[in-house]
Amino acid sequence: MNARASGIFLHPTSLPSPYGIGDLGSQALRWIDRLAEAKQSFWQFCPLSPTGYGDSPYQALCSFAGNTLLISPDELRADGLLSEADLSAYPKLPDGHVDFGSVITEKKKLFRAAFAKFTDSPDFTEFCAKEASWLDGYALFRVVKTLHEERPWWEWEAPYKMRDESALKAAAKKSADELRYHKFLQYLFHKQWRKVRAYSKEKKVSLIGDVPFYTAYDSSDTWTEPAQFLFDDKVRPVAVAGVPPDYFSETGQLWGNPLYRWDAMKKDGYSWWRRRMQKTLELVDYIRIDHFRAFDSYWAIPYGSPTAVNGKWRKGPGRRFFDDIKKALGDLPFIAEDLGDITAGVIKLRETIKAPGMKILQFAFDSNPNNPYLPYNITKDSVTYTGTHDNDTSLGWFSTLSAKDNKRVCDYLRCDKGGFLEAFVRCALASSSWLCLIPMQDVLGLGAGHRMNTPGTMWGNWQWRMTPDAPVEEKMAALAELTRVYGRSAEGL
Repeated sequence: MNARASGIFLHPTSLPSPYGIGDLGSQALRWIDRLAEAKQSFWQFCPLSPTGYGDSPYQALCSFAGNTLLISPDELRADGLLSEADLSAYPKLPDGHVDFGSVITEKKKLFRAAFAKFTDSPDFTEFCAKEASWLDGYALFRVVKTLHEERPWWEWEAPYKMRDESALKAAAKKSADELRYHKFLQYLFHKQWRKVRAYSKEKKVSLIGDVPFYTAYDSSDTWTEPAQFLFDDKVRPVAVAGVPPDYFSETGQLWGNPLYRWDAMKKDGYSWWRRRMQKTLELVDYIRIDHFRAFDSYWAIPYGSPTAVNGKWRKGPGRRFFDDIKKALGDLPFIAEDLGDITAGVIKLRETIKAPGMKILQFAFDSNPNNPYLPYNITKDSVTYTGTHDNDTSLGWFSTLSAKDNKRVCDYLRCDKGGFLEAFVRCALASSSWLCLIPMQDVLGLGAGHRMNTPGTMWGNWQWRMTPDAPVEEKMAALAELTRVYGRSAEGL
């Protein structure tokens, strides 16, 4: 744990690019340059997994695979897999948001063109062998999913749904080239990400990745290893995940993810989780564990319930889980997302494994002097954020407050309404937390309409992008100075 440091939260899809979505090409490297120039030591982002229904990185098609929409066409051209004509034919897509439907359609055309020129290399063969434990199952999942018109796997024909060995062998034999195509895309993602990660190390910028607590129901994880999940004999969930009513929703959040069969996982030393953590650490330096509180206890909602209200708390795997993971992998650099309904048990577990928790300034001003998010209550073993991907931008949040709450915030920050955002960012950087992370929307001073995600809603999320004409240099220079003032740059004061 560094003495004091800071960084920026920005998902790679939000980077500028001419292809309608951020990618792992030159703009990603330029972004790392900008972080280093602004004295930022960390870059945090959402899960890098391939997104499924709703385009959410927290509802991934596979916990081990990479999001191939992040593959850079420019890098493919540099590798000789695409021509200038291929790139010139790419249509103009919006700069300010991701139109996922169009991006998926257009990038698929480029990927198919690149695949047609690709010849297996020793590096590709080595990648396929090294990643076979998840890659083979994921590729077959994608192939069989396409055979069923992309329907979720529980709607497939019975032999495929129930993983009949002869049916799967026949599908694999018939679709051998398609299996190779999906492995090819994963190879490209990992190759390009290795370049990004190597550059981040060179620039001394640490990467914070995200591991969702749950997996998507429609994923290769659940289809290939159903014994790890709480399914009945017809591979239907017995209960599903979510959270009870909270700050974000009066009826709670019904996520719908299948629950884990923790008794089975415990018997083999949580091997699925070990593989998942190990894979994540190949890509990043720190792991933020989303919904950490579920390791202590989790909200189980009967399958088929219309809302999350009628759930029950069930005991999670607790300390034993982390002890087993540590035995296998050593001490891991965790950050615990410990927001929401937090009990003494959750706090104890977090402290036991020595994982810093999260402090969100937008949650601090409810008039309670004991509020744990108030800066004077924040401890060093934490990470302070102005807000997260699930919050409105700080300006957007401030604009929705009542006059009374506006005054409370401004009184605390000693500012007027016009000076709110700078004072708010200063307050976060001045906190006692060893690490402070600011969403890029707050660095740019963006208001309502620029948030990344609204919890409890399905569509219109994960689309925000940083436009090419955004005043990045000016805003990052100002952040660099604040980083120095509050002792979070490598050079200190």
